[in-house]
Amino acid sequence: MTEVVRTRFAPSPTGYLHIGGVRTALFSWLYARKRGGQFILRIEDTDRERSTDEAIQIILEGMQWLGLDYDEGPFYQSRRYDRYKEIIQQLIDEDHAYYCYCSKAELEIMRETAMARGEKPRYNGRCRHGVENPPDDINPVVRFKNPLEGEVIINDCIQGRVVYQNHELDDLIIARSDGTPTYNLTVAVDDVDMRITHVIRGDDHLNNTPRQMNIFSTLGQTAPVYAHVPLILGEDGKRLSKRHGAVSVLEYREQGYLPQALLNYLVRLGWSHGDQEIFSVDEMIQNFDIENVNKSAAAVNPDKLLWLNQHYLKSSPIESLVEPLSAQLRAIDIDPDAGPDLARLIEVQRERCTTLKLMAADSQIFFRKFDHYDPQAAAKHLTNEAAAVLEALKNHLESVVGWSAPVLHEAVKAVADSLELKLGKVAQPLRVALCGNAISPSIDVTLELLGRDKTLARIIRAIKYIHDHNPA
Repeated sequence: MTEVVRTRFAPSPTGYLHIGGVRTALFSWLYARKRGGQFILRIEDTDRERSTDEAIQIILEGMQWLGLDYDEGPFYQSRRYDRYKEIIQQLIDEDHAYYCYCSKAELEIMRETAMARGEKPRYNGRCRHGVENPPDDINPVVRFKNPLEGEVIINDCIQGRVVYQNHELDDLIIARSDGTPTYNLTVAVDDVDMRITHVIRGDDHLNNTPRQMNIFSTLGQTAPVYAHVPLILGEDGKRLSKRHGAVSVLEYREQGYLPQALLNYLVRLGWSHGDQEIFSVDEMIQNFDIENVNKSAAAVNPDKLLWLNQHYLKSSPIESLVEPLSAQLRAIDIDPDAGPDLARLIEVQRERCTTLKLMAADSQIFFRKFDHYDPQAAAKHLTNEAAAVLEALKNHLESVVGWSAPVLHEAVKAVADSLELKLGKVAQPLRVALCGNAISPSIDVTLELLGRDKTLARIIRAIKYIHDHNPA
């Protein structure tokens, strides 16, 4: 019987979920989806001092926004302490773990002695065979009895064959002095209990893998298949950090990026399928294979993300963009219902914008009054001569029937013809009157989006501005 693939994403809520973690989640999700398996979400929140509810919420909301649905979970390690204690006691009872009473000072001496001999600083196993008279004033930790001989072989799907000698691995702590379990113990127990078959995670965890594999072996379990993904680097080739924009994944939503654009961008960071750049989610599932992930690190490219985002803005169904644009408008205190139909607005603006945030900013003129005219645009286009043009436009537009771009185009053209002016000599003063500057969509579309009432009110305002600032 073929084994069912079960992958997991196991973030620690001690900081924000950023794109490095999201890419790991995406690779794990794709691997499970392609093979008809299951994808599990596990929250590794045993560090209670640093774990926060806010970080957990960002993980859950970020996964939902990106569409990375999980089949089981979220499981919380903080709710599984009884299970970990059971395994720790089992290991002690079976002589695979022991109490260690060494003080911090003694451990520091061990480190210094080892380093003085040119060796790796490691625990020397002093308490491995028991302590005759354990001190009463020390709460012991529990250490795992790592094998003293042999080797651990990791046949990593990305990194290849990696070998660790057991004598180089010390007896790691699996329970702290307060009884709480440590990372390597909880991960191994969870992967056993949750029947994880494939672990896809960052290569910064590679050094933990031999320790976890030895715990698996001691528990009589087969270790999962591992794939350690290279970390993402900044544009300068250094590890991604806040200075590179390694921010919460939800900040990308706030900045107006679409989830499909971010997923497409991340899947191409270290993975490729020929020369293809644009992937739908279905194409990602169909073509993704973890063995094709590059073992060298990939660097971020913000310009490429913007390019992808604009592609999805232009190609996504308009109705799918209405709600996220509404959110962007509300973020700048604009009522989405106080202006034009959002579907029509998106149709007009999406060729011009790279993000929904920019679209919202560029669309403010259709919802609320602007504070002032651009000085250069006003000086050039809101002149005494323009006042007569705007007056003629106001009179003509008041009588327009059927307020739509084609009808409005003919109306503006009719005014230009009646005044014997080129269309630009009419459209530009009108544009500044309506928008406060000389930049907008085509003048007929701008009129349509503004609507009759806003249009006439702004033309009247501009005429007054001309009279106030350009006395005859």
